[in-house]
Amino acid sequence: MDEKERGRVRARMNRIAGQVSGIQRMIDEDKYCMDILGQIAAVRSALDAVGTQVLTDHLESCVLGHGSGTEHPCAQPLTRQQLLEEVRTAVSRFVK
Repeated sequence: MDEKERGRVRARMNRIAGQVSGIQRMIDEDKYCMDILGQIAAVRSALDAVGTQVLTDHLESCVLGHGSGTEHPCAQPLTRQQLLEEVRTAVSRFVK
């Protein structure tokens, strides 16, 4: 992940952290359950979007770019098959 993309992901995660804090306040203030559930759904959706972006970046830089020097240092010693297995594992966790 390049520095520009890392900044975008960091900004999205900061917004998500703010949403989670807002949910905690809603619970503390005894807000209506359906409103809280709506906010939880929004956070889950936002996390899914960040996860999709990180996975896409991983596929581009570490899997497709394997051996080109664009991959993360942790991906360098792995084979393409090992990288694909990591992706399978990540996707299976993601869709649960």
